[in-house]
Amino acid sequence: MIRILFLLVLPLMAQAETVRVATFNTELSRDGPGLLLRDIRRGDAQVQAVVQVLTAVNPDIVALQGVDWDFGGETLAALTEQLREAGLDYPHQFAARPNSDLETGLDMDGDGRTHGPGDAQGWGKYTGHGGMAVLSRYPINQDEVQDFSPLLWRDLPDAQLPVLDGQLYPSEDAQMVQRLPSVAQWVVPVDTPFGPVDLMTFHAAPPVFDGPEDRNGLRNHDEIQVWSHVLEGRLGSAPKGPYVIAGDANQDPTRGEGRKQAIKALLSHPLLQDPQPRDATGDLATVTWKATGDMRVDYVLPSAHWTVRDCGVYWPDTGTEGRTAAQTASRHRLVRVDLELE
Repeated sequence: MIRILFLLVLPLMAQAETVRVATFNTELSRDGPGLLLRDIRRGDAQVQAVVQVLTAVNPDIVALQGVDWDFGGETLAALTEQLREAGLDYPHQFAARPNSDLETGLDMDGDGRTHGPGDAQGWGKYTGHGGMAVLSRYPINQDEVQDFSPLLWRDLPDAQLPVLDGQLYPSEDAQMVQRLPSVAQWVVPVDTPFGPVDLMTFHAAPPVFDGPEDRNGLRNHDEIQVWSHVLEGRLGSAPKGPYVIAGDANQDPTRGEGRKQAIKALLSHPLLQDPQPRDATGDLATVTWKATGDMRVDYVLPSAHWTVRDCGVYWPDTGTEGRTAAQTASRHRLVRVDLELE
């Protein structure tokens, strides 16, 4: 009997494990504190559309952007409860206070005033505005999270700091305290069935809304550049096993404004794979903006350890219920990659 059981179990043990990793800029952030929590509780149409998109794709691990953070974690708890009621259970979450609206007391955007949304460590109208979260079916090792959010911009290797008319912009004092991540930048260890996996996630600044000093363009470049430094052991602890970079880089490698060197270098990095997920029409675009049209700015980039089994951008055919939900949820599209370790 023991031998028979062994023979029955052995083929199951030999099967490879697969994990679906996704990133989704939900754009759920609201104009004031507590408003997103209110909208989640009252069944807001956009919230329900986000839930519909996530349940349709059914990722095992998902990095979310555009989710307001609060000290008690009530907003994220309410969102995960909505997902649970829809049949998608994420018992493990990670979220931390973002840099958005983290007060500095200085003029950080060069407009001659202080205490505005642009004078915080990251642009924001209130504490936690436009935060991030990681949801997972698998346990998250909270004690081992690497949080690069406090990283000072000037401390990044080869930092490209803004200068105007030969002077540090907006001031030397501002650059002494300026953090690099505009929202947050984390390495989140997840204990999957096939071992620990590091999820590297971020939401970079848009490379626009500045002046000739190109402050936002330079910041966007350097936020993306962080990951190359991490992978190559120049910043933080280099990953020892499989990992995935998943987030909103706010940068297309060929289209739109901004400095393209960092995103091109990341997409072609020898330690990474770019599966180039596409939508139902074969398009790489992950967002539609009125000013610039379709662009690819959201990425899921697995390390070379993985075998990519499938990938896609959730943007169903026109006229379908899925397309309506995706359009209602966000201008951004969910990007997912199905990965396997032999």
